[in-house]
Amino acid sequence: MKKLLVSFMLVFALCGLSAPTFAEEAASAATVAATVAAPAADTASAVVAAPALVPNKGDTSWMIVATLLVIMMSIPGLALFYGGLVRSKNMLSILMQVFSIFALVSVLWAVYGYSLVFTEGNAFIGGFDRLFLKGIFDPATGAVANAATFSKGVVIPELIFVAFQATFAAITVALIVGAFAERMKFSAVMLFSGLWFTFAYLPIAHMVWFWTGPDAIKDAATLATETAKAGWLFQKGALDFAGGTVVHINAAVAGLVGAFMVGKRIGYGKEAMAPHNLVMTMIGASLLWVGWFGFNAGSALEAGGTATLAFANTFLATAAAVLTWLGAEWLLKGKPSLLGAASGAVAGLVAITPACGWVGVGGGMAIGALAGVVCFWGVTGLKKLLGADDALDVFGVHGVGGILGALLTGVFNNWSLGGTGIADYVANTVVNTEIGTQVGIQAQAIATTVIWSGLVAFICYKIVDLTIGLRVTAEEEREGLDTSSHGERAYNY
Repeated sequence: MKKLLVSFMLVFALCGLSAPTFAEEAASAATVAATVAAPAADTASAVVAAPALVPNKGDTSWMIVATLLVIMMSIPGLALFYGGLVRSKNMLSILMQVFSIFALVSVLWAVYGYSLVFTEGNAFIGGFDRLFLKGIFDPATGAVANAATFSKGVVIPELIFVAFQATFAAITVALIVGAFAERMKFSAVMLFSGLWFTFAYLPIAHMVWFWTGPDAIKDAATLATETAKAGWLFQKGALDFAGGTVVHINAAVAGLVGAFMVGKRIGYGKEAMAPHNLVMTMIGASLLWVGWFGFNAGSALEAGGTATLAFANTFLATAAAVLTWLGAEWLLKGKPSLLGAASGAVAGLVAITPACGWVGVGGGMAIGALAGVVCFWGVTGLKKLLGADDALDVFGVHGVGGILGALLTGVFNNWSLGGTGIADYVANTVVNTEIGTQVGIQAQAIATTVIWSGLVAFICYKIVDLTIGLRVTAEEEREGLDTSSHGERAYNY
């Protein structure tokens, strides 16, 4: 427990102190520039019902593709990335965990997760209006309800928004398993995943991303009314385009707590535990990079300028992170490695995620370049300070990179540094942000995520440990989880 407390103190040192949070993507300059103000009502004429909004087929098609890309990030991308990093006797177990968690969370999302995140409830959790996705599809007419985007008068079919957000929830939970890889019971992994998804992911996602959309905002009064319905961190104004807090910091803190509570692998620090197949890890990292374009650019919810900005930042920030990680490794270790290149790519992807639609290309490349160096320290220096057996460096990459990216979003969103500013839906324009204020807001969002995720994770691990137990036996761990837990081998030769 002392090490666990020390780790949280170090996290808060990275976070800074203070204030608030905004929305998953909210319209950037490119989006708002295309926004048309709602016409004033003519009191002298008869009231005419506004025509129903019809989704644009291009936007819908893009969101279908983006959703498929995020599915590819998880299975096979994350699965292969993690699979290559473990020892050969645990290869199938990590694939099984990622694959099964993706299926579990997808079903739970449809049953109650989507409703508790993306419907009105209170500032911390949603309601039950969409349990089992009720009310979205009308079998009598074949009609599908629409979901708001970040531009007035622009909608997409709600079912594709449901599926897109389901992939975010699923990959977030799957990320956690890398921290305690090679030693946790499969049943414990599944039970923990369901509990943590329900009590950590859903509240954080609602607090950061839920709002009712821009269409009802006409003046200061309606802005206040609609904002009051939003999630707690959204109301405060934090910027998280595609999941720096909700996905990466959230999962990384849960993983770090798990690494402490499950304990170190047998032989950790004494036996060689090198990745068994770096070719597979490189394939996984490459699939992650490609799939991440759906993750980030898809979060614009439209096939427009903001999506292309997020796409460009995802491309270039990642490349910059690869180079700086390799440079740091080359300088300090004497040789650049493929593992370093793959890790640098993931670090860049993580760090640019909260910022990709909020910053210019120059700011995006700066975030990526810093992420390569800072996350390299995260998996070397910080990991030694924490003393946890975070097997696949979940916290060192996703936690450190997510915190860095979230904070720097507040810096590079400013116009003077090429950022987009934020939307003013009353004036139908964009306004600038003040760096110090916005960084403080970002820091509060980070601190909220760290505290809530860590507390819920601790309780969930305790529940699992007291009911079915967290860890396999020493004999099963030495044998390998592939055979002891699943009765299979990755390689039969």
